[in-house]
Amino acid sequence: MSRYRYGAYEDGPDPLAPPYDVRDALDAVGDAVLDGARPDDALRELLRRGLPGARDRRGLDDMLRQVRERRRALRDRGRLDGTLEQARALLDTAIGQERAELFPDPGDEARLREAELDTLPSDTAQAIRRLSDYDWRSAAARRTFEQLKDLLRREVLDAQFQGMKQALENQDPAAMERVKDMMAALNQMLESDARGEHTQDDFDRFMEQYGDMFPDDPQNLEELVDSLARRAAAMDRLLASLSPEQRAELGGLMEQAMQDAGLAMEMTRLGDALRARRPDLGWGQPEQMTGDDPLGVGDATTALAELADLSELEAALGQDYPGARLDDIDEDAVRRALGRQAVDDLDALRRIEKELERQGYLRRNRGKLELTPKAVRRLGETALRRVFSRLTSGRQGDHDQRDAGQAGELTGASREWRFGDEQPLDVVRTVSNAIRRSAMEGGAGLVTRPALAKVVEPATADVAEITGAGRPMSVRPGGVRPGGVKLGVDDFEVHETERRTGAAVCLLVDLSYSMVLRGTWAVAKQTTLALHTLVTSKFPQDAIQIIGFSNYARVLHPEEMAGLDWDMVQGTNLHHALMIAGRHLDRHPDFEPIVLVVTDGEPTAHLRPDGRSLFDYPPSTDTLVLTLAEVDKMTRRGACMNFFMLAEDRRLVSFVEEVAQRNGGRVFAPDADRLGEYVVSDYLRVRRG
Repeated sequence: MSRYRYGAYEDGPDPLAPPYDVRDALDAVGDAVLDGARPDDALRELLRRGLPGARDRRGLDDMLRQVRERRRALRDRGRLDGTLEQARALLDTAIGQERAELFPDPGDEARLREAELDTLPSDTAQAIRRLSDYDWRSAAARRTFEQLKDLLRREVLDAQFQGMKQALENQDPAAMERVKDMMAALNQMLESDARGEHTQDDFDRFMEQYGDMFPDDPQNLEELVDSLARRAAAMDRLLASLSPEQRAELGGLMEQAMQDAGLAMEMTRLGDALRARRPDLGWGQPEQMTGDDPLGVGDATTALAELADLSELEAALGQDYPGARLDDIDEDAVRRALGRQAVDDLDALRRIEKELERQGYLRRNRGKLELTPKAVRRLGETALRRVFSRLTSGRQGDHDQRDAGQAGELTGASREWRFGDEQPLDVVRTVSNAIRRSAMEGGAGLVTRPALAKVVEPATADVAEITGAGRPMSVRPGGVRPGGVKLGVDDFEVHETERRTGAAVCLLVDLSYSMVLRGTWAVAKQTTLALHTLVTSKFPQDAIQIIGFSNYARVLHPEEMAGLDWDMVQGTNLHHALMIAGRHLDRHPDFEPIVLVVTDGEPTAHLRPDGRSLFDYPPSTDTLVLTLAEVDKMTRRGACMNFFMLAEDRRLVSFVEEVAQRNGGRVFAPDADRLGEYVVSDYLRVRRG
């Protein structure tokens, strides 16, 4: 018998896993949008805070705080002049040991040597250069001076190649020769790559021979270049961070060390190649270190390289630049700085963003994040639930009605089906018509289930259920048997219903800057979404148009409303908004007109004959006259205008009272947080007559 072993699926994502649940994330974004934020700002805020309700899942702000703490700790680690200090100490020790050896000697040669030591320059690098050919009398001084030169070689090489200091601690000449061979091979490989002749096999052979000198284990030439260039740039920043005197002294020490080691030319070639390939690494930018402990050149370079990585990571986590995305954040940099758990947190955040886009809730348009119609519908339902949660238990307008598509109560009669009818199908009459027609034609056809699956439901005990999958069946008042009747388009009849009058709804929303200053913009957006959702979902026979107005007016589509922002312009052009609303009402002459206006200020702009907006404050006579003329047109159309004032300015109160007298509409002055309740309730009241 065959044996089977079962275990976790390892060949990619689990194909049977349920879709990623982004509802909490979408609702969090939606709440921020309803509170007045733009979709991209709302998503950015969610990613900053982290997953809603998730334990131990950090957001970008927590990671950013840890990165900044790490940077402060590195800056407090030590001083950058540690190698200079150590070199001076060893040089002074060697000179002291030599003087101690010369002092007892009364000869002239000893005095000449002392004079030579007295004239050494104060610059450590120049003093070492002068003493490179000096014949030390003291064996202890000679050993100290060799220790000094070895220190400089190891520090300089460690500054360029991390970990080299430990590899050269045994002062093995063969090890130094191997370093020379490695640098020559590396420069040849870089030059070959510049000519376009380099291959991965060349790199593999290089790593097979010298891979132990590169503890970060690069996998290709680009990774190796990136690692070396970052350390070279860090070394360059170290020199830039010192005083001019220290910079000259340390630079001289490094140059002398490379000359003594026979590596000066190869190091120069390597530095030029790295700078040419990675000019973006901030070469020569100084860095401030505030610690007290002296750091060697290698350790200081490592610290500065890590500071540079943290600086890049901080910018990426901040996401404060145009077109910023989570994919810009380097996972390796996150792992080095914050550990594996932070990488998992970052993956969770990325999944939110990707799943919202993949599941059709978000889309990017020219780099700008937008909510899709699918997300806007959910957002509108949320806004509507907020509004209804504040309404009384009477629930005016039967907003939870599920059969709105029936368009009225049944009259008991039926009629022929016409394209576009929403009335329920009269199954009995439809099947009876098919039977009669089939009999008159002298034959029986087949009733095919796919044709009926969406329109036929069992109505009486005399008619069998014919929806669903299965073989063709005939339908008769007495039962069902194979063979039978074929339905035609002319056979269908629908139940007749009472006519339900449609309404042409215009919601005019003030988009001016004053709405933001008074803190009413968020509730105005929420009210707009709630009313649009109510009309389109519960009263589909109504025609609604949302019109935003500031210096000009414009029609707002559902997808725009979620990402809608206020206009930082001067002017409240109600004149233009009423003109657009009038055209909407004129396109639906048989509908009941409903005009609702949400504003916090009197009209301060109007359209001139050339179509340009004219702003004037206090309102000019022309603005008021033209706006009231549009109000009179609304009155002649039979449309009552109901105003919802979000401020109590004297001019605004005077204007809306004048409109109420001329039009017969009503004026409301709700608290800002109850605006949605007032607008929805007023719409439902009008719909009920």
